[in-house]
Amino acid sequence: MDAPSPMTPGSVVVASPPRRPRSVYIPAVGPRLKILLVLIFASVAFLGATGVYLSAITFLNWWKQPTTYTNAFTLWMFLLHSVGGVAAMVPFFVFGLVHLWTARRRPNREAVRRGIWLFVVGSIVCLSGLVLIQLEGFPQLQTGSWERNTAYILHIALPLVAVVLYVAHRHAGPDIQWKWSIAWGVGVAGFVGAMVLLHAQDPRKWNAIGPKEGVEYFFPSEARTADGNFIPAHTLMMDEYCMKCHQDIYDDHLHSAHKFSSFNNPPYLFSVRETREVSLKRDGNVKAARWCAGCHDPVPFFSGAFDDPNFDDVHHPTAHAGITCTVCHAITHVNAPIGNAAYTIENPQHYPFAQSENSVLQWLNKQLVKAKPDFHKKTFLKPFHKTAEFCSTCHKVHLPVALNHYKEFLRGQNHYDSFLLSGVSGHGAQSFYYPPQAKMNCAECHMPLIPNNDLAAKDFDGSGIRKIHDHTFPAANTGLPFLLKHDPRFAHLQPGLDRWQQKNADFLRGTQPDGSDKKVRVDLFGLKPGGDSVHGTLLGPIRPQLPMLEPGQSYLVEVVVRTLGVGHHFSQGTVDSNEIWVDFTAKSGDILFARNGALANEAQQSGPVDEWAHFINVHMLDRHGNRINRRNPQDIFTPLYDHQIPPGAAAVVHYKIEVPAT
Repeated sequence: MDAPSPMTPGSVVVASPPRRPRSVYIPAVGPRLKILLVLIFASVAFLGATGVYLSAITFLNWWKQPTTYTNAFTLWMFLLHSVGGVAAMVPFFVFGLVHLWTARRRPNREAVRRGIWLFVVGSIVCLSGLVLIQLEGFPQLQTGSWERNTAYILHIALPLVAVVLYVAHRHAGPDIQWKWSIAWGVGVAGFVGAMVLLHAQDPRKWNAIGPKEGVEYFFPSEARTADGNFIPAHTLMMDEYCMKCHQDIYDDHLHSAHKFSSFNNPPYLFSVRETREVSLKRDGNVKAARWCAGCHDPVPFFSGAFDDPNFDDVHHPTAHAGITCTVCHAITHVNAPIGNAAYTIENPQHYPFAQSENSVLQWLNKQLVKAKPDFHKKTFLKPFHKTAEFCSTCHKVHLPVALNHYKEFLRGQNHYDSFLLSGVSGHGAQSFYYPPQAKMNCAECHMPLIPNNDLAAKDFDGSGIRKIHDHTFPAANTGLPFLLKHDPRFAHLQPGLDRWQQKNADFLRGTQPDGSDKKVRVDLFGLKPGGDSVHGTLLGPIRPQLPMLEPGQSYLVEVVVRTLGVGHHFSQGTVDSNEIWVDFTAKSGDILFARNGALANEAQQSGPVDEWAHFINVHMLDRHGNRINRRNPQDIFTPLYDHQIPPGAAAVVHYKIEVPAT
């Protein structure tokens, strides 16, 4: 049977509605942008991996502080992270701006908004990284400032926010290939776990005494190296490297007794030459002079050059190094408060390219230190640097039998115990004079704070002003800068030597108008008529009105020398050779009728001092009764007298004067 024709009369034909053309999804990222996207993904994967590793080491350092687990590998990872981050910024910003322009009108407005937020967050991550690296021309954030801490927190936290935003942004597009993310996460977790485990097996050996194997290289000095081996001289002589970031500190140290501690110090050069000569003749070697070298000559000492009997103490590259920046700041442990250089020093670990002579690599090294200063600070600034025990390593000594062939222990200078027993330290109760507030350590007096914008500056005292410690180490030594000024080798340092000499003088005199910070004071206290006995009737105190003296009479004058703000005995140090004396004069109008303590040539302020002058020193003898007058410690036997004045105490000097009859 035939089917009815659609055109059969009377039938109704219903037409189908026209089909709408199906919309075709156009990817927001074209083929060219995909190339940049691949680069960005690779960069993010690398930066994420190195970032997780660096964060893990940072956490480990914090958890196990003050021990540090940072090593050379960590520093190289940080370098690669920094360079990789800077390099990734170009494709990131190009892709972000182009993608934003091409996708700004897409119908999925939520995806657009999330993409914009993702770009903003990513941009902050990039900029915070640049700020932390502190590239030249960008803002320089001081270490420890809230600005730097904020930038660090943003750089660590915002990448996690960016991941969340990226996942939300991609919900509008093709499915995310999670298998790649999972593979990356597993790989990074394995890598970081393995590296942390390896780091934990070999932390930096700080706060530990060097091995006994090193004793043979350094005894009778008590100094040790961290591994028992010598330290390359060039590593210990990097003052110019330090200068690049710490110019003012470098300038201060350049004009200090620490810098001129070694063969560049004329009196010490004379002394140590004799010690080496006597040791060589007596013992067949110069090992006894190591006792001097642990504090005075650390660079030739720890590099092994000092033991050479033919060491050229004038032309050898290490001869004039003195106590360098690295020597003090590479000390990792105070072995004991016994002095004689009882410390452990290491061959410090530097950031990449620290010793390169290439200017570009040096610039890169500087950027790394500024970007990640924590390891630099831990390496070169330990908590014990703030203590009196640290200073005791060289400012407390005893003479061992290896030096003088006399007995195993003979006390030399001792600033440390004297300070602890003084009123200045807050521990002593026998002083006459006390400061308004006790000093916690030696540096409070001898490294005063001065305003400065150095990278190492901090608001130490809560004043709101960033300061650094004065590395001139002001004290009472005006003699050394005076000698150096007249040495042609140091003519180029003349202005700084003048400032150094003046700073030491001001330190003793004090700078306050009321004299409240004077260190020493000399008073004409009283008179005793007759002058024949210390038991006569005392006329005093004789200030503010001076009594009238009777012509033709004799008087005993009592002069009191007081140590007001000195935190240890005065004088300390090389007390057998210190030239501190009382200069007493008595006049009637313009007529001088009594004098004690004059120089042989008063006009030129030169020549020997009156042999009857009262010296504030120690008269030391050798075993034959001869005076120790050449800084010859190998001959020290016993003191004849000790005129040192304890801290916060006084000494009375008596002078008999005859008043002229007319």
